[in-house]
Amino acid sequence: MSFCENCVKGVTHDGEPKGKWEVINGVNSYVATPTKDYPKDKVLLYLADIFGPQLINNRLLADDFANNGFKTIVPDIFNGDPAPADALTDGSTWDLYQWFGGHGQDKTRPTVDKVLEALKSEGVTSFGVLGYCFGDPADLEKYKSDAKAPLLISSCPVDSQFPLEASEQADKIFADFGPGYKREHFEGCTHGFAVRGDMKDPNVKAGKEGAFKATVEWMIKHL
Repeated sequence: MSFCENCVKGVTHDGEPKGKWEVINGVNSYVATPTKDYPKDKVLLYLADIFGPQLINNRLLADDFANNGFKTIVPDIFNGDPAPADALTDGSTWDLYQWFGGHGQDKTRPTVDKVLEALKSEGVTSFGVLGYCFGDPADLEKYKSDAKAPLLISSCPVDSQFPLEASEQADKIFADFGPGYKREHFEGCTHGFAVRGDMKDPNVKAGKEGAFKATVEWMIKHL
């Protein structure tokens, strides 16, 4: 997981989250459950951006996935210490890079594993994983060689951690990826658009909604 300046830019969205907080195997998690019948053996595991499920945007987005029939769980992978929401405000002095030093994969992965262990013990056998602000071009080859799950990438033109050349690289690497691969690209957007985008900007609004629609369709097809 790596960061760029756009990791701490964006807009806090309005709304009233409908899910609830639960402790899953010791991990505080936001759980969004469909109101209609849904497959109990399937879960969307939502790995949030650096603001965690504490940021209302992430909870509202989890609710949206639940409204489309997927039980969605957002574990607090930063163990009670996500980036503060006021880091998005102008003039914030919060230090992203100092924070990052104590929130690497050695800290986040054990938390994810605890949640997976608990859900499997409850009978969940299929997981879809949503990663926002997660990943790096260096992960692509490893994913191709080790993973068996189909991969959807939502890219944009302004993203220092996944620039256009990385998108082209991904298309080449996964051109013959057996499980399945697709990349959706959203013009007029910057890193973070799918969670913290300014919905007053028509390009960003179209990108956020387009990325969500593509993800729902992907999960319906593959999960």
